[in-house]
Amino acid sequence: MKIPSPCIDVCKFKNAGHCIGCGMTEKQKKKFKRQDGKKAKRRFIGYMRAQQLQIGLEANWERAYRRRCRKKSLDCPLDHPSLASSPALAES
Repeated sequence: MKIPSPCIDVCKFKNAGHCIGCGMTEKQKKKFKRQDGKKAKRRFIGYMRAQQLQIGLEANWERAYRRRCRKKSLDCPLDHPSLASSPALAES
């Protein structure tokens, strides 16, 4: 099954270059699209969750991302065991 982008269609880069919706930078948004394979995309989302914790977005983003996955009838990558802990941060 497809892994949806962490983007939740807010796309306002006001938080020191990070989107106020998902926390990604413009560079990270492009990087996600170039990720090859489900494992790499899940790892990227794990990095994004760790980054979101630092900038205070995780709770709101997670709700919106889960809703987006449901709307597209996709399994949410956040429920995958590999995302239980994400110690590293995505590159800015």
